[in-house]
Amino acid sequence: MSASVPPRIPPVATAPPELEEIVGRTLVASGVMRLFLTLAHNPRLLKRFNIMAGGLLAKGLLPARERELVILRMAFRCQSVYEFGQHTVIGLASRLRRDEIDRIVLPLEEAGFPKADEALILMVDELYDVNRVADSTWSQLRDRWNEAEMLELLMVAGFYWMVAGVLNSAGVEPEAQVPGWPAGTRISER
Repeated sequence: MSASVPPRIPPVATAPPELEEIVGRTLVASGVMRLFLTLAHNPRLLKRFNIMAGGLLAKGLLPARERELVILRMAFRCQSVYEFGQHTVIGLASRLRRDEIDRIVLPLEEAGFPKADEALILMVDELYDVNRVADSTWSQLRDRWNEAEMLELLMVAGFYWMVAGVLNSAGVEPEAQVPGWPAGTRISER
């Protein structure tokens, strides 16, 4: 979202009192992200969104590093700078290295990831491109992940695909302190 284009759905001007209960004291104390202030227009939706996001981020089965690799690739494919920036911060705290985050925006054959990470990136690309993971990719993933983890991988990719669509369509602008795209990232005009 360009700074010269106003958001389609601006964040609420004042956080409703129930927001602290919904998103937790930590987020409110540190400055609520614009995503939550935008979703606060519909507190019931925000509450359910936070349950799902919290379940995937804080209570999931997947290692944080691999989860963030999936989210960052989906954010890039969906061209959601907000999601990419927020999850750059989370990814760095989850053992992703800066060079890995910089390479997640490259074509898979140029990115130089290990095979296990390539399978995760390919899963995201296939879901984004054709809404189905190819049998060969599925087989590679199953070498590492059990059925419960496979379902969670699909849910993480799908959930953050949805979030990117909401962010992009509502025009939620990134916070000033959140990083944007890696230098040299090519974003296609759509």
